[in-house]
Amino acid sequence: VGGQALTGIEVIGDHGRRRIAVDGLAVSGGFNPDVAIATHLGHKPRWADEIAAFVMNDMPANVFIAGAAAGRFTLAEALADGARLGAEAARAIGRATVDQPAWRASDETFAVAPLFHVEGGRGKAFVDLQNDVTDKDVAQSVREGFVSVEHLKRYTTLGMATDQGRTSSVNGLAILASLTGRSIHETGSTRARPPHGPVAIGAFAGLHTGTHFKPTRLTASHGWAKEQGAVFVEAGQWLRAQWFPRPGETDWLESVTREVQAVRSGVGICDVSTLGKIALAGPDVGAFLDRVYCNTFSTLPVGKARYGLMLREDGFVMDDGTTARLGEDEWVLSTTTVNAGKVMQHLAFCHQVLWPELDVQMVSVTEQWAQFAVAGPRSRDLLQRLFGAGTDLSNAAFPYLACRAFPLGPTTARLFRLSFSGELAYEIAVPAGYGDALVRALMEAGRDLGVTPYGTEALAVMRVEKGHVAGAELNGQTVARDLGLGRMMSRKKDYVGRLMAEREALSDPARPTLVGLKPTVAGVRLRAGAHFLPLGAATTAENDQGYMTSTAFSPTLGHWIGLGLLANGPQRLGEEIRAYDPVRGGDVVVEVVNPVFVDPEGARLHG
Repeated sequence: VGGQALTGIEVIGDHGRRRIAVDGLAVSGGFNPDVAIATHLGHKPRWADEIAAFVMNDMPANVFIAGAAAGRFTLAEALADGARLGAEAARAIGRATVDQPAWRASDETFAVAPLFHVEGGRGKAFVDLQNDVTDKDVAQSVREGFVSVEHLKRYTTLGMATDQGRTSSVNGLAILASLTGRSIHETGSTRARPPHGPVAIGAFAGLHTGTHFKPTRLTASHGWAKEQGAVFVEAGQWLRAQWFPRPGETDWLESVTREVQAVRSGVGICDVSTLGKIALAGPDVGAFLDRVYCNTFSTLPVGKARYGLMLREDGFVMDDGTTARLGEDEWVLSTTTVNAGKVMQHLAFCHQVLWPELDVQMVSVTEQWAQFAVAGPRSRDLLQRLFGAGTDLSNAAFPYLACRAFPLGPTTARLFRLSFSGELAYEIAVPAGYGDALVRALMEAGRDLGVTPYGTEALAVMRVEKGHVAGAELNGQTVARDLGLGRMMSRKKDYVGRLMAEREALSDPARPTLVGLKPTVAGVRLRAGAHFLPLGAATTAENDQGYMTSTAFSPTLGHWIGLGLLANGPQRLGEEIRAYDPVRGGDVVVEVVNPVFVDPEGARLHG
């Protein structure tokens, strides 16, 4: 009852109709077990008259539903399910179980009598309050021949509002069943589809919503880094420490230079937790990785890691990273921070659509592990102190590209002998809940070694010094040969992008290829984005021979350096060219050099 606002309701009971003054009305869609996840896997629910709700009929393999989600609503049933199904789930993954105590509870009574529709009501009887679907709309659907539950949904928009049918679907199905002379079980139900949880309306509004558009992710060491006065930068959805200024330092470059020098001469720590991490298991993981990477992984022995390059279907580079084999059936694949989600989607597509016959399971574990790079000539000394004398980290016992799990305090740490800086370096990973404790323990263990935290800027400087490609070179427009990685493209197997990468234009030796650049005049700054022109050539597009992808001031060399893509680059080492930057008024003469500026022999890496 009411016009612009609700003022009352009329209730029909044993003594006729009576009116009650109210200003709000709540509508129940029933107490329904949450069967959506199981239906996502293709299994249909069945109608249970005893609880007037849908429950799962047959369960997917190794999926166990307990308590109210299975339609068992009492406390005693929930406790019994927890013990019984927990043990079954443990046995399904090969874990030993122990006898569970027989939990007892003074059970509450439970009974339900459904009321789906009040016959003979005056006016409109709304079934879906959000989409204004009435009982008459359901009847009209039946008269038009739309008697399938999926047709009813689309004909009337029943259950298509933001609540996705939680307050309307069961009532609508019951009315449909009554009108067609079928039981609710015979009528069936629509399939729940992801996302099961609601999406914030702000997410649909656009990027102008700023930081509200996506959640801001913080690493496990964020609080510690904030205590150190770190300056943070957005890296995708993450906040990462960019550099750690100290009192007396006048600008960012001074801080970054100090951090680089500290790593090169001693030991530094950098949080690399934001790199994508994907756990893989199953007997066919090696074969699967052979097909998604251009180099071979099926031969990777337990206890070793390997660098891999992943191509798109069109032959261009998608992403790079390392994959480690920690056990016979335990692999972890790393991705760049920005491509973590895209690579996971790509792997899922390859498995589900291209090669569903391969026995492989995968899950993203990026947020489950905190990971730190420990780099520099004293990094082994620092980690030896952390793990204790009982752990042998010598070159013989733990060489470059080794990986292994070691006990560390109350948990287990994964240690990888990897280096992005070109120095003797490791990456240590622990469950995310121990991340803050680990970084503090590392700093304490290395106090007298001069251990220095470093951020993303110092990390970028050292990777340019070492000639490692990153986001600026992996920009979606380069192929493996452009990056000097053509030898990684196996000719003994097939993989995603192999044929397309052999197209004439992509295999042309004149394509811009990775080189190093240094100014011919010391002290001159280089700028990323500057275009390469021959000396004396007119500044026209016809004379453009490539561009500078990354630049950095090298504290190790004492001048600016850069990486770039130059036509016929490897054949032009020693040549002088122009790096032309009209936007910022730059026109610098640079020498083409080897892209590896520091320790090209790799002596530090293997030290």
